Amino acid sequence: MDSVSLIFNVLAYLALAIFWVGVGYRLWVWAETPVPLKIPTTPAPETLSGVTARMAGEVVLFRSLFRGDKALWLGGWTFHGALLLILLKHLRYFLFPVPAWIAGLNHIGVYAGEFILIPLLFLLVRRFTLEQVRYISVLSDYLVLLLLIGIALTGLAMKFVAGVDVVAVKAFMLGIITLSPTAMPASTWFLFHFSLVLLLLVYFPFSKLLHAGGVFVSPTRNQRDDGRIRRYVNPWDYPAESGEVTTFGGG
Repeated sequence: MDSVSLIFNVLAYLALAIFWVGVGYRLWVWAETPVPLKIPTTPAPETLSGVTARMAGEVVLFRSLFRGDKALWLGGWTFHGALLLILLKHLRYFLFPVPAWIAGLNHIGVYAGEFILIPLLFLLVRRFTLEQVRYISVLSDYLVLLLLIGIALTGLAMKFVAGVDVVAVKAFMLGIITLSPTAMPASTWFLFHFSLVLLLLVYFPFSKLLHAGGVFVSPTRNQRDDGRIRRYVNPWDYPAESGEVTTFGGG
């Protein structure tokens, strides 16, 4: 194995470790943080099934975003939909044998890769042109969009500019996940594409992108509005010495 391949194999393991440990730690901290009050965003469901349906609506349809800003909803939802198709398409590089339903997504995944640039550019231009959005934007908001655009462009370059040996790509990716590192494909575009993906994995746990998992541990979304039915006990009100429990009346 050449030195470049060795370096990128090591970087891949390092990036994956940072990603999984970082995401797991952040979500664990959020999940373990006591919530002193009932704070679901109203109108909120009173039952567990209602909360499940509400969460599904937020995750799949971005319901709250649709109510607040329909233009942003369209850009955000189409981006996430295209991204999902692209990720499912890329599963063929990590699975052997490849399930038929994943193989069937090959063409639509290519179309999604071409289309995803439209919502990404829309979201970037929106940050530059809308004064109220530009006012609350920070450098990282622009950088993450540019990073995603770079990943999309280098991916398309491997398809339409300079082809890459997909067999070598699959061998390289399978080598990483099976702890049997192999040589990288001989493609400059793949090197750029893979480098940007690793950068995204490292950045993910420390960025706003973690909303992808944070939505599931958000008390404004995952709490039931049952304060009038059962007494809510504040997790902080457990005096260690007396053993008494203090509650917020009507919580």
